[in-house]
Amino acid sequence: MRSFAEGRIIVETVDITLAKVDAVVNAANSTLLGGGGVDGAIHSRGGPTIVEECRDIRRHRYPDGLPPGKAVVTGAGRLPSKYVIHTVGPVWRGGNENEDDVLANAYRNSLLLAGETGIRTVAFPAVSTGIYGFPMDRAARIAFATVRDYLASHGLPRTVHFVLFSDRDMRVFLREISGLAGT
Repeated sequence: MRSFAEGRIIVETVDITLAKVDAVVNAANSTLLGGGGVDGAIHSRGGPTIVEECRDIRRHRYPDGLPPGKAVVTGAGRLPSKYVIHTVGPVWRGGNENEDDVLANAYRNSLLLAGETGIRTVAFPAVSTGIYGFPMDRAARIAFATVRDYLASHGLPRTVHFVLFSDRDMRVFLREISGLAGT
């Protein structure tokens, strides 16, 4: 585990479904109804109340699905956190279709929603780096810079955890942010 930004940003390898934070961020697909990777794990461990709340969001707010870069919040069901913030990151198409901006918006909108909800601690996975194919090195730089810049002018969330799937992912993440973090 490493911390940055006076302890407001923590980078660690942890199972996001076990993270002891106020909210975990789900790298969701636009249906909000579960899928593979982080999305499937959160829905599976959190239980059916999460998908029921997501169905309600689809019925009333996003009938065509949650657009990439947007975020919504639900309860966390059986997860140790209180909330799940669902965000849809971009599918990697080579970097020439606004993927960087969409990824930054996914992080920024999740943080805005966390602040509006009064969430003090939030855990992010590496959004879009799984099946969506976003390169981890590029995603790390975007995620860290977006979160660092947001925290510089906002009090909530107080602490942001980047929880990475593997030690390899953590090494890549830390290598890529070293210049941005001033280390």
